[in-house]
Amino acid sequence: MRIIRGRYQRRQIVAPNNLPVRPTTDMAKESLFNILENYMDFEEVTALDLFAGTGNISYELVSRGCPKVTSVDQDNGCIRFIRETANKLEMKELVAIRSDVYRFLANNKMKYDLIFADPPYDCQEYNQLIRLVFDNELLTEDGMFVLEHDKYVSFGEHPHFMEQRHYGKVNFSFFAQTFNE
Repeated sequence: MRIIRGRYQRRQIVAPNNLPVRPTTDMAKESLFNILENYMDFEEVTALDLFAGTGNISYELVSRGCPKVTSVDQDNGCIRFIRETANKLEMKELVAIRSDVYRFLANNKMKYDLIFADPPYDCQEYNQLIRLVFDNELLTEDGMFVLEHDKYVSFGEHPHFMEQRHYGKVNFSFFAQTFNE
């Protein structure tokens, strides 16, 4: 994987093969960040990366100037890798937390400008994730929640749903705390 833009641009990051992850492809990640740039100034964004895996999205957020990025994953190997990589790159803005994502969301009181979640594609709890974000008011007023999911799922009826984008096998659904239709 590589960091696409920002102060760590073109930096290659090689994750161990034994991590239980499916990193977001570079093409999908680049498309995602092109969309996000239209909505936010990363230098003013506090971000939360759920099911962080290798930290791919977190590194990109820090590289683009986010002052605070929190990565959450329950796998000890993933968290160790994120911490080691952040330390090696001197990413002081990045904090990695080992926790069950659902428990973290239920107990967290901080608000974020951007929440990104990339659960396993066989996840059955997409709606629980969305509910925890909005019921616990974890987004700032202009905040955005992005959920990566498989192509067979649609959230078009959800009251906070904005849009869905497809990039090959990758699908992103965008939700907002408040938005103008």
